[in-house]
Formats: sequence, structure tokens, C-alpha cells
Amino acid sequence: MRKFSLFIFLISFIGMAACQPIQAESAAIPTKPTSIQHSKTPVSISPTYTSVQSTPRLVNTPMPGVTSSKRVTLMAVGDIMLGRTIGDLILEEGYHAPFAFTAETLSIADITIGNLECPISNQGKTAQKNYVFRAPLEAAKSLSFAGFDILSLGNNHILDYGPDALADTLSALKTENIVPVGAGLNENQAYAPQYLDINGLRLAFLSFVDIPTTDFDYLGWEAGTDHPGVAWAHEDRVQEGVQLAKKEADIVIVMLHNGYEFWQKVSEQQQDIAKLAIDSGASLVIGSHPHVLQRIEPYHEGLIVYSMGNFVFDNFLFPPNYSAILSIELSPLGIESYELIQVVVQLNGVPQIMDYTIEE
Repeated sequence: MRKFSLFIFLISFIGMAACQPIQAESAAIPTKPTSIQHSKTPVSISPTYTSVQSTPRLVNTPMPGVTSSKRVTLMAVGDIMLGRTIGDLILEEGYHAPFAFTAETLSIADITIGNLECPISNQGKTAQKNYVFRAPLEAAKSLSFAGFDILSLGNNHILDYGPDALADTLSALKTENIVPVGAGLNENQAYAPQYLDINGLRLAFLSFVDIPTTDFDYLGWEAGTDHPGVAWAHEDRVQEGVQLAKKEADIVIVMLHNGYEFWQKVSEQQQDIAKLAIDSGASLVIGSHPHVLQRIEPYHEGLIVYSMGNFVFDNFLFPPNYSAILSIELSPLGIESYELIQVVVQLNGVPQIMDYTIEE
């Protein structure tokens, strides 16, 4: 008798999701296994798992004559929060603990990116808001161990402990050779594109945040000429930032922190700003903040991933615990293909790649 673990999981997921106060919207997720070529040396770790990858959806026709040296594999994940019980886990079990089951996969990409949903610091003044997060200094090694190259700081938690903690975060990431984007000690740093040259391609990264006022006025965190802060997703700033980056890079990637928490439905504002980024010259838009996966949409010659959901985040149940690693192949044309690697985030916040093995 066969045990269909995937079927059982999906039935449980649908049942649990039906009990959640969530705006639902179906997301087309590829399902057939395939493989993809990578070039970064994997990290050797002890846990074992089965990596299930889904069929790439072709966005562009490959360009004749484009060699493998002109191709880049990028992996992207959602919200990474290394405070609270996850911070305790790092201090008790070591910096590898949050990524013990995913570091090997993340590290085989040429470039790995995500959204850092907390400052890394041991100081700062707590913001007067409902939820504040802060990771221990050792968390920077956790991110390096997992293979992250670029981290978005343009979000609604990076200033939870003020400018001193932000400065610590920038310093900690620099020590681990991780490039921050979307926040800085002034507006020039916050809004500046970050460039990476790899395999003959030049990639530009931008990060913006646009969170509606709820318990806190996040627009007050926007960086200024003489004070730290985040890059805000004003339409003119997004358009100008992408156009500037496109002049210097082959491919522009925009990371957006917006939408409504726990909504699987994509808001009109998310669609408008993401499409503006593509129309301005971006090839890829990756969203975060809703804590749940949202749909993926090919748009013109680009790709919009409205929300990658949670990746490392404690104390969540389904559907926020159902997540993925997005793997994308880039070439001089832009997005060649993409696939999703299915992930479950355990209650302690540690992600684990789902095993879809069908046993006889």
C-alpha cells in the first residue's frame, strides 16, 4: 500500500487554512521534479533531506550562443527573523541551528537573497510598537553559513531598536561579506542600488518598503539626508531607482516589503508598484511581509513573486508555515526559468525542506 505523504499534507493544509482569517487567492505552483545546474560550492552539514524541485516555467526563449558563463542561478527566500526563541537557539546550539536543514541547498546557488526581518545587535532603544525583534550578534554567522549574499533591510522591523542597532546590523553583515540593501545611515545609502558581478553578468539589487500605518507610523522610518532609515516605495523613487540601476547592470532585481499580513490575496497596491518596477526596467520583483506565499505572475518580460512568505520565523502555524525556496536561472535575456523548492517552517522557526518521497 502506498503512503502518499504529499496528498495528506495538502489536505491538512487546506483544512487548516480554511480556519484562518485570510484573504485567499490561488497561487500557481509548478509540481514536476526537475534539476538545475549550480556553481557555488555546497556547505557540508550533517542533516539529510530530500530536495524536491518543481518544473521551471519558461519566461523567455533562451538566446542562441549564450553560454553557461553568462548564466546565474539565484535563490530567494522570504522573511528571516533571528530573534526571540530563534536567537536563543543560536546561542544554545550554535550559529548553524536556524539553517541546519536548508544551508546546503541555499549555498549551491550563485547568489542567495532574502529579507532580514530584524536588526542584529545587543543594544538600542525599543520602538514603541506591538512587535519588536532583535537578533544576537552571532546571527550574522548564521546568515553567512546559509550562503546569503544579499539581504533586504527595507522592512518594518529593521529599526525596532533604533539607529544604533541598524548601524550594528550593517557592520555585522559587512564582516560576513553580506551586502545589505534598502536601509542605511542616510538616504543615499538606503536608496542606493547594490551591484554584484558574477559569471559575466552584472546584477543590480534594490529594496523598498511600503507598510500601511497600523500600530506604528513606518513612514517616519524613511531615511533622510542626515538620518538613518529605510528606502520607501514612493513611485518616483522606485521608477528612478530602477532606471538608474538598469543603466549600469544587465539585470535589475527589486525586493518589495508590502501588502497585508496573512492575506494570500495580492493587493492592488502590490500589483501597481511591482508592475511599475518591471515597466521601469526590472527583470524580477520579489515581495515579502504578508507571512504567506502569494502568487507568481509573469509580466511583460519579467517575473513578479508577490510574497515569499516566512522562511525563518517562530511561533507560526499554517498557512504561514508553508513556504518555499525560489530558484531562478538568469541570463542576458533576464529570467530564463524558475522553480520552487517546497519548505515547511517548524514551530520553533527552523525551515526544513519537505520530503515528497512516495513509499511502497
